[in-house]
Amino acid sequence: MNKLLVSITASLALLATAPVIAQQNPAPAEQGSGFSNPAAAGSQSTNYSDAELKQFIEAQSGVMEVREEYIEKIESAESQQKAQELQMEANDEMVSVIEDVGIDIPTYNAIATAYSSEPKVRNRVDALM
Repeated sequence: MNKLLVSITASLALLATAPVIAQQNPAPAEQGSGFSNPAAAGSQSTNYSDAELKQFIEAQSGVMEVREEYIEKIESAESQQKAQELQMEANDEMVSVIEDVGIDIPTYNAIATAYSSEPKVRNRVDALM
């Protein structure tokens, strides 16, 4: 399994914690669906443009940097509470990195899921890297 696939899987795991956090701290209704995953639900085509895939690649690079920055801090946290706080902080930074690139979270998650499960998407992403 290549490093990008492992990183995407780990990043999705971190981003997937956001809905749980949101349930604990309710947000306005218009923000509630920000972390849905259309590809996993089967409701979105995997025909992404090269521009979208390039944005995904750029975002993934930034997400990997944030992940690397926080992984050791989270693993060495002195309590579960501190680890959760660090995970939320890392998640917020990952969301910012993704949105700063110009891609929304549902699209990022959908492409990441497609990258993990669709050879066609994986091959296109790998070719653009």
